[in-house]
Amino acid sequence: MWGEPARGAERLDDTDQRLIAALRRDGRAAVSDLAVQLGLSRATVRARIERLVARGEISGFTVMTRADVSAAPVRGLMLLSIDGRSTEKVIARLLGLPPVQAVHTTNGQWDLMAEIGARSLEELDETILSIRRVEGVGRTETNLQLSSRRPAARF
Repeated sequence: MWGEPARGAERLDDTDQRLIAALRRDGRAAVSDLAVQLGLSRATVRARIERLVARGEISGFTVMTRADVSAAPVRGLMLLSIDGRSTEKVIARLLGLPPVQAVHTTNGQWDLMAEIGARSLEELDETILSIRRVEGVGRTETNLQLSSRRPAARF
């Protein structure tokens, strides 16, 4: 039924959702700080994190460094339609281009979304042209990321 969890999956309660939101804001937050933010004991927060990881709700923790952003300050999202059944080949080619940081499958009008990070507008333009030359790529649309905002840590 629509809106229900998949078979074998459990719903996230409000506390789990608030915990995940806090970890999205600061993946390095100390368990004690999370406990204060959420009004829970440290043991409860630790147990919930362990349970969410074990269930696969949290699949990992990551850090974005200044070098990740400054090495590729010109960022864009490229939407692609794929001709025929060449999706896997196109994905493999895209992932072989150094400025392509990730490729996502999607639904709707577009088949793929490529995250591009370039050192300059010229490099971005070259990358876009390279992607358009990949066999199997149909229409494309590229949007520049002008700024990014993330939720601030809330205490």
